[in-house]
Amino acid sequence: MTSQSDPSTNVPPSKRDLTKILTSKSRLKILGMDLQGWIKAFFGGNAALAVIILVLICVFLFKEGAGFFPQHLQNLRIYREAGLEFVDIMNERIDEHSAMGRLLTETRLQEMQILETRDGMTREDANAALAPLTKFTNDFRSTIRPLRTIQTDLAEKASDLKSRENINKSRKEQYALYMRSGLEKEAEEIQIETIDFAAATAVFGESVPAITTALNEVDAEITELLPQFPEPVDPNFAPKYARIKKIINNYVRLLPQTSLALAEWRYDKPIPAWVSVTSFLTGKRWVTNSFWHEFYGILPLLTGSIMISIVALIVSVPFGVGAAIFVNQMAGQRERDFVKPFIEFIEAIPSVVLGFFGVIVLGEAIRQISGWDIFAWVPFFPLSDRLNIFAAGLLLALMAVPTIFTLAEDAINNVPRYFSEASLALGATKLQTIMRIIVPTALSGIIAAVLLGFGRVIGETMVVLLVAGNRIKLPDFTQGIGIFFQPTHTMTAIIAQEMGEVVGGSLHYRALFVVGIVLFLISLFVNFFAQKIVTKYRIEA
Repeated sequence: MTSQSDPSTNVPPSKRDLTKILTSKSRLKILGMDLQGWIKAFFGGNAALAVIILVLICVFLFKEGAGFFPQHLQNLRIYREAGLEFVDIMNERIDEHSAMGRLLTETRLQEMQILETRDGMTREDANAALAPLTKFTNDFRSTIRPLRTIQTDLAEKASDLKSRENINKSRKEQYALYMRSGLEKEAEEIQIETIDFAAATAVFGESVPAITTALNEVDAEITELLPQFPEPVDPNFAPKYARIKKIINNYVRLLPQTSLALAEWRYDKPIPAWVSVTSFLTGKRWVTNSFWHEFYGILPLLTGSIMISIVALIVSVPFGVGAAIFVNQMAGQRERDFVKPFIEFIEAIPSVVLGFFGVIVLGEAIRQISGWDIFAWVPFFPLSDRLNIFAAGLLLALMAVPTIFTLAEDAINNVPRYFSEASLALGATKLQTIMRIIVPTALSGIIAAVLLGFGRVIGETMVVLLVAGNRIKLPDFTQGIGIFFQPTHTMTAIIAQEMGEVVGGSLHYRALFVVGIVLFLISLFVNFFAQKIVTKYRIEA
């Protein structure tokens, strides 16, 4: 009679021993817990630790950033009460005038470069040909003098009033500290000035007629000068000349509105609390450590981050997803072994090395290429800035390709083999199978790969800090596609650049934490959106 064989004898010794350990009634117990319990506790503890760390990061971010808005509101009130806001209404017109002067000078330099490189003119001949533009630029720059003279005098008065208020604020804080510490005698020695803002700011209202006269003079001088606007030496610059002339005409139409805004200004006009939030989210200036006033507007930084990310995704998504499809579905083993490691190796390149490459090689190459004759028809070519949105976007695309490639390739690899076999058996070609079966089935994973690539791009710091140009200014959207060749700054770069210089607890310090909160919320939204898309396609599948 043959004895019944034990099924466990078919299990290799090592696995059999492990099975006995895990299934035996007399399991190994340490401190009242068996081996499976300890394994579960280990991994569960790691997950709990990750959640705790995430919660601590959120608490720290919001704790440090929450104090920004009350401080910012107080900063805005001092800005108005001291008359800085009044002066800045004039400064806005003066800054726009200066920007137009720089645009004229930049256009002259670009046209001179073309005349020297393409037409073979000497420097003297090019200067002579551009003499009308040079004269117009110089005459245009001088038209702002009447307004600038008044602005200089009022700026000194506003700055002095702000300094007095800040000193007063410091003394009040010191007085409160002494009183809390029981040092009444020392507190009594502190002299707190009582500032009569109505009397101190009366000079601004009294200056409105003189400012209106100065604005009228600027208007008359520019209007008289405009008929002398020269024609371009190079016909390819005609669109740019027409654009500059249009900008100047628009500027002249704004001058009467400036007088009206100055006449309506009041130092005691209340500032609602919500303005502290909206001015941060929609503000167009980020100016720190200024003797005049600190401005915290995230809009230029947010715009720069998004535009660089757009360039990076436009380049990286076709390359990353296309490479994943090729390697997984079309390439032979030899091609796969060659292509895949090289793409994944890109991720190992330090971002600072890519940044140096962008500064020294890529940026300069783009600027040189923009001066080629074949691109003479492009309105914003040749470029004067080698560090810009486009150069930074290309480098970030290079960094995002490995992430998108790896995750997209995994998603495609997870499509059951019988899907493609059934499609081919029905007579579909390999390309039809890929485009109509494989890619749609793996679409949720591909979308997740793209979104994670976006997260990789928008969170990058070193490359954008070195290559984006670090100009905190909204791009000029009137240039059309040319906006992608302008310098910019990003949220990540501003944190890395300025965090090491700020004083803890200051307004500047807290503003950087609010920028971090915005980045955190963007990442949260992207992940939420990715989960929604993945869930949608999973349900439909």
